[in-house]
Amino acid sequence: METPMAEKTWKDIETGFVVETPGGARAYRTGDWRSQKPVYDKERCVKCGVCYMFCPDAAIRIMEDGYVDVNEYYCKGCGICARECWTGAFTMVPLSGSEKKEAKK
Repeated sequence: METPMAEKTWKDIETGFVVETPGGARAYRTGDWRSQKPVYDKERCVKCGVCYMFCPDAAIRIMEDGYVDVNEYYCKGCGICARECWTGAFTMVPLSGSEKKEAKK
């Protein structure tokens, strides 16, 4: 039985696989291989949207109240949000052993 697209991870992608449909990579949990994750401090956020603009994976979305939410299924842990956030609302922390095991499931 084939795994539904919503449950596939980056490991399920065939070597040399090319996504032919725009936005087709959204079907894969590409954040599963990261070694660190962003921690967001809402108290430091000034709702400027810089993190949203710089995120290369579109893993950050702006909520109705102006604050942001990080989708950990797609966040690859690159740290650009933490580097570009001038208020320090994002910090990068290493994944714990249990988080790494959970991501591999």
